[in-house]
Amino acid sequence: MKQPRILIVGGGIAGLATARALDRRGFRPQIVERAAAWPKAGTGMYLPANGFRALKALGLEEAMMSRGCAITHQRFLNRRGSLLMDIDLEDFWGACGPCLAIHRRDFHDQLVAGISELPIRFGTTVESIQQRDGGARAFLSDGSSGDFDVIVGADGIRSTTRRLALGGDQPRHVGQVSWRFVVDGFPEIDAWTVMLGKGRTFLTIPLGKGRVYCYCDIGSTLTDDPTGGDAGGLRELFRDFADPVSRILDCIDGGQHTHFSPIEEIAQEPSVKGSVVLVGDAAHGMSPNMAQGASLALEDAIVLAETISQRTSPDESLSSFALRRGPRVNEVREATHHRDRTRSLPPALRDSVLRVTGKRIFSAHYRPLLEEP
Repeated sequence: MKQPRILIVGGGIAGLATARALDRRGFRPQIVERAAAWPKAGTGMYLPANGFRALKALGLEEAMMSRGCAITHQRFLNRRGSLLMDIDLEDFWGACGPCLAIHRRDFHDQLVAGISELPIRFGTTVESIQQRDGGARAFLSDGSSGDFDVIVGADGIRSTTRRLALGGDQPRHVGQVSWRFVVDGFPEIDAWTVMLGKGRTFLTIPLGKGRVYCYCDIGSTLTDDPTGGDAGGLRELFRDFADPVSRILDCIDGGQHTHFSPIEEIAQEPSVKGSVVLVGDAAHGMSPNMAQGASLALEDAIVLAETISQRTSPDESLSSFALRRGPRVNEVREATHHRDRTRSLPPALRDSVLRVTGKRIFSAHYRPLLEEP
């Protein structure tokens, strides 16, 4: 196949990883990013070992590990702090690699550094797409247009590329809203630790040197922030949770330090139409309870670059990509639904289920991800 002309729409994790993967195989994709500049803020992220394996395939494992924190255990507690189960992650994942927690800004910075030679246009996105034989023409918001063999939609769960090229449904609210933030001064938190209440979850993940990434959510049929951005309202929602939750929430002073979002999902099937392919949340945004958002995006990038390099035409490449990724993504989606159903059980029943069968459930959900994507 001749050197394909590739446009990547979106400069988040999925877009940057795809650019990196393509660049390492000798391709020169163009990137357009809606924002005027790279973000300066962010919270945290957790990559299970299949995501770290993908970083290794991108040649970024050392840079990421030097800025992150290896996570060796996952602990599940009830809201009173009683242990329900403890997962030895090193034992489970084995040669797949370590699990990694890292500040999102550090993660993004390393992805950006990995594509420093590629052309990027900020403040620009796609406004329309015309499919043609053997390619597609993209009309961009800066008034320019271009013909491409492949257009990669990496522009998130509310993807413009998806709407323009594939249509389909809007993201579906899954009945939860969430808050994310980072606090300092908690060196005693040394493992991925979640506390489960009735319709409420509070997760803490160490980032190193006493810094902790926090994620909490509640069940809600509405998508608005029930606290109105007030830190006192968030403290009230979790006031009956065991230490250190109250001390952590005392460290925040309102919406300026927290990121609120409803939890939504999208299942775009197929994720390919003509010369357009979706990756990351644009194709398969879902509940974060498996922590697979970034990991699946990294895997998408690797598989897409591989199929483009191995096939004789872009059409064959994108078809092969969809066939390879569909079953794995669907397995993860089903696991997220199962986990949401489990944690929605009455607390006494849920706690009993996790104590007795939790490790088997964990293994069943993550075992397929031990295999290469």
